[in-house]
Amino acid sequence: MITLLVGTNRPSSRARRIANYYQNLLTELNAESQILDLAELPDNFTTSALYANAGTNPAFNRLADLLNAGNKLVIITPEYNGSFPGVLKAFIDGLPYPGGLREKKTALIGLSNGGQGGMLAMTHLTDILMYLGSIVLPQRVRLPFIGQDLNQEDSLNHDLSRQLLREQAEALLAF
Repeated sequence: MITLLVGTNRPSSRARRIANYYQNLLTELNAESQILDLAELPDNFTTSALYANAGTNPAFNRLADLLNAGNKLVIITPEYNGSFPGVLKAFIDGLPYPGGLREKKTALIGLSNGGQGGMLAMTHLTDILMYLGSIVLPQRVRLPFIGQDLNQEDSLNHDLSRQLLREQAEALLAF
């Protein structure tokens, strides 16, 4: 099972739309997947599910269980202020340590309205994932100018974007 983690809690985010696209791609490749959307996190999870309250918030625990159910992970993250969203870091911080992401095979997709396509976000995230013992697939996909590439049908306008995502999905399945 591959878990697609939407790395922002913004409702109806572009990251969620890319997760939907990627899930369809995985279905074409006969791979089972599920979507874990951080928009489903409880509003107060940083006070009700972390630190002394670890394990006590059922809504947070449900999302953590979704993560645990998959043996592979794809994190789709937008770039916020030169990094990835703080809500993603807070979610990671709420996972069991040293478990949670340890030995999880992980692929990264970054997106931004700018020309770097989430490169800074993926670089920061890669450092954290490797520290936590995750095994990061080298084929990280950058989706620059996402506002122009992602269309109303939740597909991608650029052949290169579609090709890179397919190649990454195939590499993840072989990983």
